[in-house]
Amino acid sequence: MLRTLWVWIGIPLIMIGIASAIVIYSVNNPPDTIVARMLTYERIFRVIREHMGLLLVSMIGATIVGVAGGIMLSRPSLYRIGRVMETLVNIGQTVPSLAVLALFYTILGLGFRVAVFALFLYSILPILRNTFAGIDGVEHSIIEAARGMGMRPLRVLTKIELPIAFPIIVAGLRTAIVINVGAATLATFIGGGGLGDLIVTGLSVHRDMIIVNGAVIAAITAILLDYLIGKAEERVVRWS
Repeated sequence: MLRTLWVWIGIPLIMIGIASAIVIYSVNNPPDTIVARMLTYERIFRVIREHMGLLLVSMIGATIVGVAGGIMLSRPSLYRIGRVMETLVNIGQTVPSLAVLALFYTILGLGFRVAVFALFLYSILPILRNTFAGIDGVEHSIIEAARGMGMRPLRVLTKIELPIAFPIIVAGLRTAIVINVGAATLATFIGGGGLGDLIVTGLSVHRDMIIVNGAVIAAITAILLDYLIGKAEERVVRWS
């Protein structure tokens, strides 16, 4: 019990505590008036909320589309549609993240909406590929046995293929989240907000303390989310 509490609560609290200590120290001990004006609790909480909003909305969309695309690729009747989707997403993934944001800025304008859309496109590929790889890796004999028992294709997918492929799908989700947390810091260049505001502001005024706050919070966010999703995956696999 104690070990479980430590895994689920202790380690995340240490990570959050490190980030909180840096923020509290920086806000209460600014080296000059510029840092004091730029680093306030209100501003830090605001950029964290914006960053998490970008991450949450884009990842929900990317997960739905990525899993659906992976399923299409694994189905002969839908393979062509899935292949077209993979090609388009693959092209988007090869383009640098800042270029993707700039491209869609010219189409959708500035703000949260364009940042979410660009991050959504940038996060699909790992989920799509891992979903297809997980389903494609299911032993054909297992699928044939399920069909022999009278299970319909949809039931085979939901009861056999997806549960077996689950660890691989989650691995793709973890990769996408880490990519998304980093790429979301670039949303500041198109008015999307987020932790990138602190980093870019710190660079523009040459104040390391501001840069460190934005970078550390972003890094710990990525590590923490990856850690918690990994532990949740282990628990689900153990239960199943």
